[in-house]
Amino acid sequence: MTKGGSAETAKGDSAELGRDGVWAAPGRVNIIGEHTDYNGGYMLPIALPHTVSCAVTRRADETVRVSSRQQDGGWVAAPIDGLDDASITGWARYPLGVVREFQRRGYRLPGVDLALDGNVPAGAGLSSSAAVECAVAVALRDLFAPGIGDDELVDIAHTAENDYVGVPSGILDQSASIHCTAGHALFLDANTGAREQVPFDLAASELALLVVDTNAPHQLVGGEYAERRTQCERAAAELGVKLLREITDPSAVDRLSDPVLRRRARHVVTENARVLEVVQLLSAGSDPRLIGPTLSAAHASLRDDFEVSTEELDTAVEIACATGAYGARMVGGGFGGSIIALVDAAAVAGIAANIDDGFLRHAFAPPRSFVAIASAGAQRIG
Repeated sequence: MTKGGSAETAKGDSAELGRDGVWAAPGRVNIIGEHTDYNGGYMLPIALPHTVSCAVTRRADETVRVSSRQQDGGWVAAPIDGLDDASITGWARYPLGVVREFQRRGYRLPGVDLALDGNVPAGAGLSSSAAVECAVAVALRDLFAPGIGDDELVDIAHTAENDYVGVPSGILDQSASIHCTAGHALFLDANTGAREQVPFDLAASELALLVVDTNAPHQLVGGEYAERRTQCERAAAELGVKLLREITDPSAVDRLSDPVLRRRARHVVTENARVLEVVQLLSAGSDPRLIGPTLSAAHASLRDDFEVSTEELDTAVEIACATGAYGARMVGGGFGGSIIALVDAAAVAGIAANIDDGFLRHAFAPPRSFVAIASAGAQRIG
């Protein structure tokens, strides 16, 4: 085992007392509302049927170990009271950050083994990292701190990602993974924490939400994501507000002299309006096809004003819309990842094949496609 806060890779099952259970948390795809969460704005995600599971086994010592079937190297181990000093890098910081946050808030945990497995595509902008965090968080809560409510659970997972991993993200991903329900999208107000379940049953209208992973992985720990957040904060300060969410008139951003800050702020202001428009249509029971143009407008804003799209994402959106989609856009933080396209259910295979052919012509890596169905949030599964 490790001493002095260093981490090690280890094999074997020593000190186990018998498995305590298995929990799972889903990835998410955001219907609309990108880069609005850390600006206090609105979002509308659904949980995916793709999940990360966490099997928990209590230990007889004070060591925490994590492993993942999707990662090489066996177990990563550290003293449970030494996580602040542990020299841990890479994927293991996500689950260990959650353990450390429980400890930091005064919830005492025993030594545990956390064995992770999952099928949320990593690097696809579908929040595989939040699925890891939330699977661990709900497991630890249910076993050792049952008094913690779902809102605090979201905050624990979100704080772990911000402070321990170093990703300055908002609350969207963890909120979706914990709060989403099957057959609904989650309308979330990041400023107040208010949330509402909005019906999202595309199959009833013979529609499908096609997700295309462009296989151009994104990496949010890098500087581009943090730079966008800093730019939004600067724009808000110059406009005299705490958060850009307080600006509702897009013309107000014209007061910004810096053209880059003006574009960043315009995206956030118009994206919040797009979320409200989509929520209104879905809540009223309108034909979901009507949200298609709004999805495409969101992509144009992310591409031109927020500048987080890529050639692969743009190509996938263009092909989808040209071959039958009612609307399409990139999802997630950007700089790679996936798109969504609102399509007729009968057209899924054809549109996916058209995107495959287009990527081949552009000499891009082959994309991966699947249909997203609004699914349940984190829960115990075994």
